[in-house]
Amino acid sequence: MGKIDNSKIKGLRIHVMPYSEVKDMGISERVRKILSLILGNKIVILHGRLRPEEEARLIEDTMAMVDHIKNFKGIELAVIEPDMRGESMFMKMKYGIAKSLVGDSSALTVIGPASIIKEIKKDPRKIELLLS
Repeated sequence: MGKIDNSKIKGLRIHVMPYSEVKDMGISERVRKILSLILGNKIVILHGRLRPEEEARLIEDTMAMVDHIKNFKGIELAVIEPDMRGESMFMKMKYGIAKSLVGDSSALTVIGPASIIKEIKKDPRKIELLLS
């Protein structure tokens, strides 16, 4: 069996990233890792959630790259996390304590190139991706 030439493979590429892979990284390093995957035309599914300042940095860096990288149209980003509205006060406190101790690993973040992801539809329980 011969080697597979990745340059000839077309189709959807998804990179599932456990939060543990990026939890010890700084903001710049985390954003750089995610952007390098996206620039490789991969959709990143992060088990967890970026902090607000990391999301802002990712968006800022993306906006700066749009005019400088050929065929790069930006990113699409969506987060889905548990809906705690119907839960008891005890469950909300338990969730909050766990979130502060281990990070927001109960969320799921989907980030991908805008050239591949045409639209993201999100409701509290699911994310639907319309790909081009």
